[in-house]
Amino acid sequence: MKKLMFTTLSFVFLTSLVCLAQEPANQNKPKEPAAQEKPAAKPLPTKTLTGCLQKGTEAAVFSITVEDGKAWDLSSTTVKLDEHVGHQVTVTGSVHHESKAEEKAEEKKEGQVEKAAGKEEYGDLRVTDLKMVSETCSK
Repeated sequence: MKKLMFTTLSFVFLTSLVCLAQEPANQNKPKEPAAQEKPAAKPLPTKTLTGCLQKGTEAAVFSITVEDGKAWDLSSTTVKLDEHVGHQVTVTGSVHHESKAEEKAEEKKEGQVEKAAGKEEYGDLRVTDLKMVSETCSK
């Protein structure tokens, strides 16, 4: 009886060891930093524009038309753009591109209004700096 019990316990012990040997040793080890898994996001390109600052069609959105006739939508959480409406300004910020879905939704919403105004919208700029050039816009 003792021999049978010893053999059974030995078998269970050895089977457990074999099963544990099959598990990876680093199972509880934390993963490598995420930076190695996917590349870091590219910083947004910055742009500096000079033109006449105007109130946009939406609240907290402004626009600037630069010398080549291209219009940019401007927004900022740090610069008070509303204080410079009607002024000639130089703004610096990061260029923001809408996703294709957002772009299509915006096109449907705007319809022909922009074409009627004769301005070509070029992009969106998140303003981080503003310098006033003149208190009036030159035409």
